[in-house]
Amino acid sequence: MQMPVPDPAILAKKAAIVAALRAVLPADAVIDDPFETRAYECDALAAYRTRPLAVVLPRSTSEVAAALKVCHRHGVPVVPRGAGTSLAGGAMPSADAVILGVARMSAVLEVDTANRFVRVEAGRTNLAVSAAVEGEGFFYAPDPSSQLACLIAGNIAMNSGGAHCLKYGVTTNNLMGVTLVTMAGEVLEIGGPYADAGGLDLLGVICGSEGQLGVVTEATLRILPKPEGARPVLIGFDSSEVAGACVADIIRAGVLPVAIEFMDRPCIRATEAFAQPGYPDCEALLIVEVEGAEAEIDEQLGLIRQIAMRHAPVEFREAQSDEEAKRIWLGRKSAFGAMGQINDYVCLDGTIPVSALPQTLRRIGEMAAAAGLEVANVFHAGDGNMHPLILYDANREGDLERCEALGADILRLCVEVGGCLSGEHGVGIEKRELMSAQFTRADMEAQMRVKDVFDPGWLLNPAKVFPLEVSAARRG
Repeated sequence: MQMPVPDPAILAKKAAIVAALRAVLPADAVIDDPFETRAYECDALAAYRTRPLAVVLPRSTSEVAAALKVCHRHGVPVVPRGAGTSLAGGAMPSADAVILGVARMSAVLEVDTANRFVRVEAGRTNLAVSAAVEGEGFFYAPDPSSQLACLIAGNIAMNSGGAHCLKYGVTTNNLMGVTLVTMAGEVLEIGGPYADAGGLDLLGVICGSEGQLGVVTEATLRILPKPEGARPVLIGFDSSEVAGACVADIIRAGVLPVAIEFMDRPCIRATEAFAQPGYPDCEALLIVEVEGAEAEIDEQLGLIRQIAMRHAPVEFREAQSDEEAKRIWLGRKSAFGAMGQINDYVCLDGTIPVSALPQTLRRIGEMAAAAGLEVANVFHAGDGNMHPLILYDANREGDLERCEALGADILRLCVEVGGCLSGEHGVGIEKRELMSAQFTRADMEAQMRVKDVFDPGWLLNPAKVFPLEVSAARRG
């Protein structure tokens, strides 16, 4: 992937910019040593690396504003960064940019269970949000696989989801308000702890904007009472297509599980070697979890069993205890780490209609065979948010390029069957040149006009989302 050529004039001003940043920030908030900035040269799309000009780690909204004002005055690009777990290169720096990380801003600012919200700094991890309210019997619903590490700032930037988004929705469905700092250093309060704000839906614009419009420093999040109970079942099948058909039938029947997760044989095999969850020997499996009162759980699982039996499952295993429930989920929760033990991989996140699952899975298998690469599938099947993992060897010449070509073809397939390029990872640099597969030039022009309003100089997270040729033409 082509990255913009650093501007020599900007690089030449490094000493002045760093000095200006240090004049308004604590001494330990600015990092410019090349050895130390190396830790920020990539995010979880680690195939591409560029060392940033400098790194800023503020501890407050006022420090974020001060840093942005300095960079704005000097015309220096800024790349917002949470925990660096982006799989699409969303936090990938350029050599002329300052990384602005919010990981030091992790405080809980307010908990209001009566009105069901929590206000936190954006550097708090996803899992730690629920930890802050679980003692009161509440939880925060979006649960990305990286929830132990990923930050609320990144969740908002990419509109992240997770296994339980089928019932509870993704970040935008659980986000009530943000404190946003513009590139010029202006602090904006958008939304808040109430049902609906009047006027334009600016919160909907901010969520999923990939750090291009401003830096989120605080967030007001919707919290929910913990369900009375929950129980998963594991269903094994002889083929991925049949498993996909079962998912479509469950959704068609009007059942709303809290989660429907899919894993195919390569992923099952890897997780067995890695975590020994005790999965059956099958081509594909589903983990379906329902929640509620005991009678409600029994009724839902009874209907799911009836639907599954029409597809001749290899096994239907219902958790009979908390320990069995944990074992059912063990492999799914460790799937990405397990696959990493086997080989390098690229994780995609195209989204498709649930009804298209069987044919899409079959076509991905055919495409992988033609490319001579292995693809493992593990994903949120209930809402069609696919996560094909394309395995490759980073040390073998040409493998990465073949992997990228196959990935692009798979994402185009997702769009062709009625889906979209990204369900929760974002576009970043990974999919920016594929945007024209989903959007017309006029569509992208409309999106870029929004960026013009918030960031006229295009200094915030540049060279992301929009194809380089399109964005260059827009900026003149």
